[in-house]
Amino acid sequence: MPNEEFVFEGSMGKLSGRLSLPDQLVTHSAIFAHCFTCSKDIPAAKRITSALAARGIAILSFDFTGLGHSDGEFENTNFGSNVEDLLAAAKALEERVAPASLLVGHSLGGAAVIAAAPKLSSVKAVVTIGAPSNPEHLKKLFSDAVPEIGAQGFAEVDLGGRPFKITQQFVNDISTANLHGALLKLDAALLIMHSPVDTIVDVSNAADIFSAALHPKSYVSLDDADHLISRVSDAEYASSVITAWASRYLPGAPSGSDQSSPDGDVMVSEVSPDGFAQDLLVAGVHQMKADEPEDVGGTNSGPTPYQFLAAGLGACTAMTIRLYARRKKIPLDHVSVSVRHDKRHAVECENCETPESKIDHFQRDIRLRGDLTEEQIDSMLVIADKCPVHRTLEQRSHISTTRVK
Repeated sequence: MPNEEFVFEGSMGKLSGRLSLPDQLVTHSAIFAHCFTCSKDIPAAKRITSALAARGIAILSFDFTGLGHSDGEFENTNFGSNVEDLLAAAKALEERVAPASLLVGHSLGGAAVIAAAPKLSSVKAVVTIGAPSNPEHLKKLFSDAVPEIGAQGFAEVDLGGRPFKITQQFVNDISTANLHGALLKLDAALLIMHSPVDTIVDVSNAADIFSAALHPKSYVSLDDADHLISRVSDAEYASSVITAWASRYLPGAPSGSDQSSPDGDVMVSEVSPDGFAQDLLVAGVHQMKADEPEDVGGTNSGPTPYQFLAAGLGACTAMTIRLYARRKKIPLDHVSVSVRHDKRHAVECENCETPESKIDHFQRDIRLRGDLTEEQIDSMLVIADKCPVHRTLEQRSHISTTRVK
């Protein structure tokens, strides 16, 4: 999906953002707030924003004041200014696309979206990932420097291998910030995601947030993920959970409502140019993944294209048999279909060793359960060959291609 540079006015100057736009009709807009001292370019942020954009959600990720490519000095910021930056982002997004319906925050960004959400009436859903239940938790990251900060008003501390100047006003601000009141005012669904082995923000913070929040609220464990969700598999899992959960509160466009196809369009957007993973959105409603196995350069995050093709044949076969049994009042208790795909040489060919001589072969195994006669079983096996996908695969299809901008 297309990404565009998005610069807007923050609490202390220009903020650098990236706006990820869907390839299809925009159904909602969202904001991703990153962790303390991080930037919008961390892998987890990119994967989550990509997955949401594939779902039809325009999503803005940005660098807080003094971080990444944004203006301002980090030493002049605090938790309050982060919340102000987030509200400024919401205003800019509303002017450019639509009011934000979803807020996603990682670590301190999670605390910031909780604090900002009650001030944004358009927000219907909020997601936190590894978030502290109280911004004062950050003091643990530079506890050794707290006496020096108190003595001279500031100290330079090492955070994630980089030097940052922490001031007394920053310490005072996070010491007085409290999320409990914001959680009680939150008029949106809340999803809390946290790893039980997070060494930066203990999982007990997730329990505190969950206990203080009102329903609807949900908790999902990120198992053995690290705080930054740095592994691809963890980022994939988090993004898939978020998109599935958010769909309940941010409904997509009605199936096929603005499409020329009776079944609605299937939108396919690549996740990254580095691999083969694809995000699929069917008729603006159903989201899936496609990929290739690891041994051919993929990440195995979803079925292969041929597996989707086999699934279509299997599903259509089972539906056709069920419809036939229903009409004929056949006592069919259950039908299941197993499909395998491979390439086989055509029976009649002169050069059977050439690639062009091979044909696609689908092995379809059908299981029928119930008090059935042999005649009924035979009739259902015959009708299986008349399923629409079966006919499409056996007939010659026409594919037209156009370039769109």
